[in-house]
Amino acid sequence: MAAELFFGAPAAPSSLVWQDREIRFDSNTTDIKTREGEQVIAVLDSVEDTKGNNGDLGEMHVTNLRVMWVSKKNKRTNISIGHNCITSVNVRAASSRLKGQTQSLYVLTKYHNQRFEFIFTAVSETSDSLFACVQGVFRAYDNSRLYRDLKLRGALIVERELKLLPLEQTYSRVNGVWNLSAEQGNLGTFFISNVRVVWYANLAENFNVSIPYLQIRSIKVRDSKFGQALVIETTPASGGYILGFKVDPKETLDYVFKEISSLWQVYTVNPIFGVEYRADANQGLNGSALLQSEQDVEIVEPPDRGDALAQYYADATKGVDRDPMYCAELGLAIEQLKEGLTIEQLWSVL
Repeated sequence: MAAELFFGAPAAPSSLVWQDREIRFDSNTTDIKTREGEQVIAVLDSVEDTKGNNGDLGEMHVTNLRVMWVSKKNKRTNISIGHNCITSVNVRAASSRLKGQTQSLYVLTKYHNQRFEFIFTAVSETSDSLFACVQGVFRAYDNSRLYRDLKLRGALIVERELKLLPLEQTYSRVNGVWNLSAEQGNLGTFFISNVRVVWYANLAENFNVSIPYLQIRSIKVRDSKFGQALVIETTPASGGYILGFKVDPKETLDYVFKEISSLWQVYTVNPIFGVEYRADANQGLNGSALLQSEQDVEIVEPPDRGDALAQYYADATKGVDRDPMYCAELGLAIEQLKEGLTIEQLWSVL
């Protein structure tokens, strides 16, 4: 199962965005190419994958959807880390074959209930600017989730007006739209924009839903016990909701269906992910490759990768839970700690 998830996964349909939501290792060249709407923000030459390929130089690509590392010796040795999988980005000390003791980028991730740790070391002199870029892009991604994630009962409406996102444009406002999620229905208003469809209840602005085009699986007009209704089905990743809306008269229903369908198709061709990052002028990151510097180092031939996935586990021994033990300090039964690790050290992380 793990091999199917991380290695040689079948290519997703062009309309399905996986780049920001998955971690993939040793992908084919198609998967490490940018897709529609994906923008390369920075490229840094001479970056070492210190944890999995210590001593192996590669290029790091930071896009609005993911962080990629590609080996210089073999492009099939690569890593793609979706921003949605990242839990934290830090700079800490690490041991590199190419630089010895140095400051490295630690990227902690979680994917399919498994935790992975990646350590990258920039051999060039521009490491600080790269690390600032990775951290900045991750924050920009995290702060722009309304472009990509379905949101229920959010702070979307202020005084009956939609709070627009920075890259958002509203095309239509449709009054008198019934949400059919309840037996009696709720009367509300539609906002149709270039990135999403938003509905809110007229009597309670906080009763609302924001549906990004990115999460729409299908749009149809179906018969219901309330008559013909607009039905929007969302992707499994967003919960697989089936949302019904009653729009009268029929002419308005037809117009709303055609407009949402048209905007959804336009978005699919050229999606707007909403991740805006501008590097400081002194960082020198302009979306193109940074200056490459020849390094006077000897490339150490790495050993056989073996189980490449296991090298990145945040805790390589966690394939099986350790036996429980009583902790007098906490007064609780806990899982046995790794050798050399103490409760005090765990609390210091917090």
